Amino acid sequence: MTKTALPRSFSKVPLAHRALHDVSDGRPENSRAAIRAAIDGGYGIEIDVQLSGDGAAMVFHDYHLERLTEKQGAVQLFTSAELKATGLIGGTEGIPDLPEVLALVAGQVPLLIELKDQDGAMGASVGPLERATADALVGYGGDVAVMSFNPHSVAAMQMLAPDVPRGLTTSAFRPEDWPLSDAVCAELRAIPDYDRVGASFISHEVADLDRPRVTDLKAAGAVICCWTVRSAEQEAQARQVADNITFEKYRAALGA
Repeated sequence: MTKTALPRSFSKVPLAHRALHDVSDGRPENSRAAIRAAIDGGYGIEIDVQLSGDGAAMVFHDYHLERLTEKQGAVQLFTSAELKATGLIGGTEGIPDLPEVLALVAGQVPLLIELKDQDGAMGASVGPLERATADALVGYGGDVAVMSFNPHSVAAMQMLAPDVPRGLTTSAFRPEDWPLSDAVCAELRAIPDYDRVGASFISHEVADLDRPRVTDLKAAGAVICCWTVRSAEQEAQARQVADNITFEKYRAALGA
């Protein structure tokens, strides 16, 4: 499978997890305010996308609205217009869609887009979110990459947007932490799909960076990012393995 190389900026600029969010300062997760703050701070940005009921890629982490908004229910039960009008708790804005975020970032900093699993079990029932994401990326000129925990999603992006670098979001996949079967966790833990999906990087769970498979992938040329670093001390330890970090709750050093 053909790989698309990850731009060098993704190894040089720390990535703000769900953008540079801090609700105490009016910057909810994945909000325009958090994205603007990351750009102003010179950080790269990691965002999440979920699918609206009318097939739009919305920049939002959770499958349901209640943690981050005053509404309840699954994101897919609402249209993109309804979601844009749904205020984020701790901010003054509604949920943005991906085209709006791409226009806001406009290539100023690297942008990493995580497609959330839509199958429910990391299976093959994917497609609409991937198509919406690929359509939004047409003509985007900045450094951008996509990733997902679901290898089928990454494989779909290979078909839909082959020139966009792809990666796998990876983890220790402890069954007690995931609504998945032991068998699925064991399979994903081994990261067997890296070559099949044409990945050029992984973003791995920070507490599991000593996994031999991660070491082997790095030796084979994979870029290793990690999630989610929450202190300078944890960052220093992670960088013994990782080429870059995704961070929150502190300000990562630039030029690391």
